[in-house]
Amino acid sequence: MVDAVDAQASLEGVLKDEILRMYQEIADDPTAEFHFFHGREAAELFGYAPDVLDTVPEGAVASFAGVGNPHLRADIQPGETVLDLGSGAGLDAVLAARRAGSGGRVIGVDMNPAMCRKAEANAAAAGASMECREAPMEKLPVDDGSVDIVISNGVINLSFQKRRVIEELYRVLRPGGRISITDIVSGKQLSQNIVNDPKLWAS
Repeated sequence: MVDAVDAQASLEGVLKDEILRMYQEIADDPTAEFHFFHGREAAELFGYAPDVLDTVPEGAVASFAGVGNPHLRADIQPGETVLDLGSGAGLDAVLAARRAGSGGRVIGVDMNPAMCRKAEANAAAAGASMECREAPMEKLPVDDGSVDIVISNGVINLSFQKRRVIEELYRVLRPGGRISITDIVSGKQLSQNIVNDPKLWAS
């Protein structure tokens, strides 16, 4: 039993390292080739209006690696506190900060320190305010009942403890709070060779 647990922990460690490496690469060189859609092409494909993208710093758009557009249903209101789970280069955080306005607040959480720095820099360049906290999504550095809405874009699928992530989201939400996420869901059991492939996990 111990061997099985150790083997699982070892596999998760390898996969997490690959996820960090790949998204570090997207932060450093968004023009590189990846096995998934990214950048402006992906953002437009997933429903971000070109004229809106034109108003966001190029770096935030170029390093975009989401799978949809959580803003289509988020309905962020002025003055709200928004948690951007897996904030990446900051595209969603910038858009959220604009909607929340000067009386609102955007908290980003990302386990990649390079992405956190990039998100904050892109938000500042856009004249928006956001704070990015480096942490795993399974243990959010956010107070209980302090968030009005959680947005997330293609991040929860990267976790090995998805139930724990969802528990954390409900912990930080205020009563009546909302969740607007886009993600990848499999309709069938994945084969073990897919589950064990770091690149597929990281996409």
